[in-house]
Amino acid sequence: MITETVQTLDEIIYTKPALEDGKAMWQIVNDTSLDQNSSYKYIMMSEFFSETCVVAKINEQTVGFVTAFIPPEQPEVVFVWQVGVDPNKRGKGIASKMLSELIDRPVCKDLRYLEATVTPSNQASRSLFEGFARHQNTECEITERFGDDLFPSDDHESELNFRIGPFNG
Repeated sequence: MITETVQTLDEIIYTKPALEDGKAMWQIVNDTSLDQNSSYKYIMMSEFFSETCVVAKINEQTVGFVTAFIPPEQPEVVFVWQVGVDPNKRGKGIASKMLSELIDRPVCKDLRYLEATVTPSNQASRSLFEGFARHQNTECEITERFGDDLFPSDDHESELNFRIGPFNG
């Protein structure tokens, strides 16, 4: 008997990014209020950090992404650089499911914490990370990470560090 897996219409698939996903990740950033990086950044993250990056796809179209990495000096932490979701697909839990996909990967088996920086006015990201901590039944510690005086322009807020965990014990 041959069985076949068929993707139903609008089923969301969470996977590692391919090089070709970099363009769609960059486009999502440009369609949102996320800090813009060069398109090269998303291609590079897909190439060198695919194990710690996630894309969400519907019918093979990228509708969300997480870019993250494990800092060399902190192997117990995965640092989330950006989370982006297509504005037309928000409110479906895609962002929190991508974070769950990330911490469930083999590369994160020794992970104790997920960290990200968020500006004080970014209520959507604050809600995402605090809600993710609640869903994981763990803590979310918020401290200042990068003061606004570190940034070259006067219009950049401080970046607060969200440290979620501990996981795995």
